[in-house]
Amino acid sequence: MFNLRYTFRLIGVFLLRFKKLIIFGVFAGIILSVFLKYLFPIFFGYSQETIGVTGRFRLDNLPDFILNQVSAGLTKIEPTGMVEPSIASSWETPDKGKTWTFHLKDRLFWQDGKAITSQNINYNFSDVAVEKPNLLTVVFKLKNPFSPFPSVVAKPVFKKGFLGNGDWKIIKITASGNNVVKLVLVNLKNHERKTYKFYPTEERAKLAFKLGEVNKLEDLLTVSPFDQWQNVHVSTSSQYQRYAAIFFNTGKGGALSEKSFRQALNYSIDKDTFMGKDGAKTERALGPISPTSWAYNPQVKPYNFDLTRAKELIKTLPKELTNNLTVNLTTTPLLLSTADKIAKNWETAGVKTNIKVSSFPNSDDYDAFLVIVDLPRDPDQYSLWHSSQEATNIANYKSPRIDKLLEDGRTEMGLEARKKIYLDFQRFLVEDSPAIFLYHPVSFNVSRN
Repeated sequence: MFNLRYTFRLIGVFLLRFKKLIIFGVFAGIILSVFLKYLFPIFFGYSQETIGVTGRFRLDNLPDFILNQVSAGLTKIEPTGMVEPSIASSWETPDKGKTWTFHLKDRLFWQDGKAITSQNINYNFSDVAVEKPNLLTVVFKLKNPFSPFPSVVAKPVFKKGFLGNGDWKIIKITASGNNVVKLVLVNLKNHERKTYKFYPTEERAKLAFKLGEVNKLEDLLTVSPFDQWQNVHVSTSSQYQRYAAIFFNTGKGGALSEKSFRQALNYSIDKDTFMGKDGAKTERALGPISPTSWAYNPQVKPYNFDLTRAKELIKTLPKELTNNLTVNLTTTPLLLSTADKIAKNWETAGVKTNIKVSSFPNSDDYDAFLVIVDLPRDPDQYSLWHSSQEATNIANYKSPRIDKLLEDGRTEMGLEARKKIYLDFQRFLVEDSPAIFLYHPVSFNVSRN
């Protein structure tokens, strides 16, 4: 007890004698912290951004728009979908798509100052043998011919971890469990910094902006309420590599297995009502391939709003299917307002519609699924539409004609021949209507003025 009383008395005397120095130290620490965080970048020309991004990401699936700042791939893909040189200066296939040889550019360097060589090219592809005959050559040997392979190696490559060859370097990663919650990047040329913070939902990201956790939000699908704020800047961009569509569960049986019923539902939607979504002009999506792609077919059936035609097609259905026509429409929370419009259109055509909210339902849980799809840069859509792809074929769609076109499209080497294949693919798929293609969404970036 004596020692404890003595210790408290000693601390009290120390605090009393040095209280001015302690108070000064606390205030100096606060001022220094504020200076380093806010004023130092301004005085010395460095800038800092804290950016909110929606989505759950692991280290192995970080967003492309971040990774592309950190490193490059062997190739790069233009907005048209054409593949151009990047780390590789050229490539060839001697056996029509089964073996691919890439020649690296000389005098390219990683962020640690070491030269980029074939020994550092470490894509981890399953069922692909890799050979490196010299420091500037990489050979990939596939089990089957695959003409889109040059677009696959547009994925950024890293020497180890996230050591790339771009202007931006990842200097800190914070994770919670398997998910990344924060990334800090520094620009190696001008020392600017960016911090990306990840939020599971768009509403949570918006709350972070309101609370000042971030000063910028990227790739929002809805802009409210920031379109009403006076102190923020909102920019928009059309996302032609995405489309909103309704996928029908064609494998479930019933009326949706009938092409005429799917077409009727297509005709009954007034797609022009989506053109002013969230105050920004969206564009109609006519098919499954981006309108910026070299393989795009603008002459597919447009399915413009035609309620009379929709009712006519419904009348052609077998009588046992027309009794109490009902569609269970499942969608994500962000597309609920779009689902409401679709339901009203279908009700007008005589089809009862029930709406259910789910991020991704099981195949037995839905008749139709309204969702936004991210498109691959190459027109190859084997995984989404081929009948063998049970895990990724959302519509459970089976068509021998479409299967054959998809198979030919990924083995044909000539660009013009591939283009003809995908023009036919779009035409026949849209005619069959396993999905209704609605619009290309607009995304919003929000930043403080």
